[in-house]
Amino acid sequence: MAGKKEKTKKHENKTQKPGGGKMSVGSFIAAFIISAIWIMISYYINYPAINIQSPEFWEWLTFHSVVVTIIFIISGIIGRRDKEQKFAAEFKNNIEFFFKGKGRLQLIMLFLIPIFCVLVIIFGNIAGAPIFNAKRYANLLKVDNREFVDDIPESENVDNIALMDTNSARIFGDRKIGSLSDVVSQFEVEDSYTQINIDNKPMKVANLRYADFFKFLSNKEAGIPGYVTVNPVDSTAKYIKLDKGMKYVPSGYFNDNILRHVQMHNPTKIFEGCYFEVMDDGTPCYVCPVLHARVGLFGGMDVKGAVICDPVTGDMDYYDVADIPTWVDRVYDGELLTTKYNWHGIYGNGYWNSIIGQKGCVQTTNDYGYKTIEDDVWIYTGVTSVTGDASNIGFVMINQRTSEARYYAISGAEEYSAMSSAEGAVQEKNYTASFPSLINVDGTPAYIMVLVDNGGLVKMYAMVNVEQYNLVATGETQTEVFAKYRKLIKSEGIKGGKSSEDGDEQSEEETVSDATFIVKDIQYVTTGGETYVYIKDDSGNVYKQPFADDENIIFISTGDRIKLTYKKSEGSDIMQIIDTEVLQ
Repeated sequence: MAGKKEKTKKHENKTQKPGGGKMSVGSFIAAFIISAIWIMISYYINYPAINIQSPEFWEWLTFHSVVVTIIFIISGIIGRRDKEQKFAAEFKNNIEFFFKGKGRLQLIMLFLIPIFCVLVIIFGNIAGAPIFNAKRYANLLKVDNREFVDDIPESENVDNIALMDTNSARIFGDRKIGSLSDVVSQFEVEDSYTQINIDNKPMKVANLRYADFFKFLSNKEAGIPGYVTVNPVDSTAKYIKLDKGMKYVPSGYFNDNILRHVQMHNPTKIFEGCYFEVMDDGTPCYVCPVLHARVGLFGGMDVKGAVICDPVTGDMDYYDVADIPTWVDRVYDGELLTTKYNWHGIYGNGYWNSIIGQKGCVQTTNDYGYKTIEDDVWIYTGVTSVTGDASNIGFVMINQRTSEARYYAISGAEEYSAMSSAEGAVQEKNYTASFPSLINVDGTPAYIMVLVDNGGLVKMYAMVNVEQYNLVATGETQTEVFAKYRKLIKSEGIKGGKSSEDGDEQSEEETVSDATFIVKDIQYVTTGGETYVYIKDDSGNVYKQPFADDENIIFISTGDRIKLTYKKSEGSDIMQIIDTEVLQ
């Protein structure tokens, strides 16, 4: 009997020898199922692009491979636990199984995945580092040197530039929605506005969003009912109601989220985001740029195409970058375009030159504006030296659909200096200047910007000479500020460059003139829905102006003695009125 007990004891010691045994089939199946469920839930929540050029994918895979390893270890410990033994002793025994015994090979195989992922991240970043690829980064953007007066037509007023910034657009959009009782209780306006072009005019557009999760639940069947447009030139906002609501939007949850919807249907594509746009006929869509690395494994991320998704039906189509429809305005994000130009400007003469010496190294200023040219939206920004002084050596404009880049060698004050100068001209009002736009005024480059109050409302316009930013003109209307600015540069003897047609130099005296006379006749004529004022002097010369530009002209009558500042209209004997003054 004693011999039998001794034999049983030896058998128990043999089976419980540290490092012995193996993971049971049941434990393996349990670990596999738990891991699969965990990964599926995580992928649905995070939906990373399954693409070797995506750093986020490798980071996601690294983290979850570690989690899966831990799940298998825990499952093995639980599966091998002897109920008659104390847990601490069995836990120690199983740890030895994985780290010292037969389970060590299983553990190594599990840990090989996260180790491999970490190595890919490390060496992938090294392979795409600028120190080894400076020239490749510099060549990602082709920049054409152009003449300012050839590409930028002279401006009489600004109707193709988004003078209003996004913060002001949000205020106008929120106020418009706030006036709609059937909308404001359930929806809000998205914070992100997209700068687009409609009928060759700038427009900021933003979709509505569900106010919260419960509003989503109660409205998801009907979808988002409309969107907001804000005209950044005349500061007007409109709400556009759709016949059928948008189901796939950024504020949607679960499968109704536009980013998840597009990524799930294109699991291997790397998306930079989805931007709301509106076609010329008012049809909404989302443009989702697709990226790929052009330097090494992760470096030089650039647009290779775009997925255009219908937010109402969820239908989508992919286009290579060369085949994207011309009505699309935003394919390349402004931040990406300025980054590409900075690579071009900093690494053009090699990596070490960008660190030591920095000969010829230039970069964009810290912000950018928008301009519509030939039915496309372009970003524009100043170019300055990498030392960060307060002056620009030129300007660059880059097309947001094609990434075509144009550089203009114009030296002068950088944008923030011009903004400070404009704010200083009305410092008693405590207005804030928007990021300025670059325009052509009689052949000379000038900044134009709006001045807004603390509530974000546009109160005044300001114009600043690019080369001499101490020359500032302000006015309550565009007509007024243009007239004051022309008088200012005329008094300073600043002459313009060549015209875009004949290239001949023209002075301010040849483009802007003053006339003092007795009004012989004044008439108001409505054409195409707009009223124009025509004034005839005693010599038979005729001057005209849109009545909406300066309603004070209503106080001028026949027989009054007035002083006009005017400009000759090309191809017409009728002069364009810039400014009027009634003399005593």
